[in-house]
Amino acid sequence: MMEGLVIKAHNSYYYVQTKKFATVCRLRGRFKKEHCSIVAGDRVEFELLDDNTGIIECRLPRTNLLQRPIVANIDQVVLTFAAVQPNLHLLLLNRFLVNAEYSNIKSIVICINKIDLLNEDIDNLLECYTQIGYSVIKVSAKKQIGIDSLRTKLCDKITVFAGPSGVGKSTLLNALDPTLALVTGELSNKIKRGKNTTMLAQLIPFPGGGFVVDTPGFSSTEFTGIEKLDLAQFFPEFEPFIGHCKYNTCIHDHEPMCAVKKAVEIGSIALQRYDAYLNILSEINDRKKEY
Repeated sequence: MMEGLVIKAHNSYYYVQTKKFATVCRLRGRFKKEHCSIVAGDRVEFELLDDNTGIIECRLPRTNLLQRPIVANIDQVVLTFAAVQPNLHLLLLNRFLVNAEYSNIKSIVICINKIDLLNEDIDNLLECYTQIGYSVIKVSAKKQIGIDSLRTKLCDKITVFAGPSGVGKSTLLNALDPTLALVTGELSNKIKRGKNTTMLAQLIPFPGGGFVVDTPGFSSTEFTGIEKLDLAQFFPEFEPFIGHCKYNTCIHDHEPMCAVKKAVEIGSIALQRYDAYLNILSEINDRKKEY
């Protein structure tokens, strides 16, 4: 039995990389009966056949699973947004951050691309994220600004680049490694959205070691697996105040003597982050009403 890393999954074919070679695998029949999914990033055991293709026999335990885009066992996510064209959408950024926290990603980097097109400073908008502890990097893929700083963060890691379409993820990856030659698309002037040039998530070997993952752009996130009482734990800056509210079942919304709301009032928690929390909380409450 051999062990390998699934670098791409497409149309029931699984492209598996070992330390010495790559091969194309199919699933053993019982996997289909058990509805056991295999996605990019999964580590698997497989049997190598005479024709050098393989049959996947076992999926090894996952360390994490990013739900959207769906990739397993990643070390780091680089949430890529544009400073302009399209303009920086803070609520969407906050939703992506919650998705990454919920997915148990240990290293989360916020990358702001296209800063060469910006006519004003956005440091004041990003300051709260550095205070929380997130790494924030401002880059320009076309002007090669900040590329070296970002490149050093990628070595020997499996890193997913995720963000809305049109923010320049593929262009950025090409700047980090020109040999990738990823297809890129321009922003639509009519609807101010990018065109999806990446159709599926796949692991791409990175010259400094490790892999990078270019993913399809998307502008919506869902939180079907998060309960309202658990949501606050995916906002790291809430942690010092959780457990200090008057009520043990406080969801930090309408309740009196809420330590989280008090922290917002005195500026210990940024208002834009709390507003994002309420936005997601409302979505979770609405979901419950549907059942």
